[in-house]
Amino acid sequence: MKASNKDKPRLMTTDEVAKYLRISKASVYRLVRNKEIPVSKIGQQLRFRKDVVDNWLSKKESESQKP
Repeated sequence: MKASNKDKPRLMTTDEVAKYLRISKASVYRLVRNKEIPVSKIGQQLRFRKDVVDNWLSKKESESQKP
């Protein structure tokens, strides 16, 4: 049985995650440099799993709503 695309974690490039989060690429690189966003390095390239970025974003939203 072949896995559907829905079952596979979607990998995003730096450009894609910047567009997804609606921030600049420089901001993405800053988040990576400061180890603030989950990222995987494949060779010299950065990759972001969409499901992990979504979880990270949800966590950031929860933190910002705490008194």
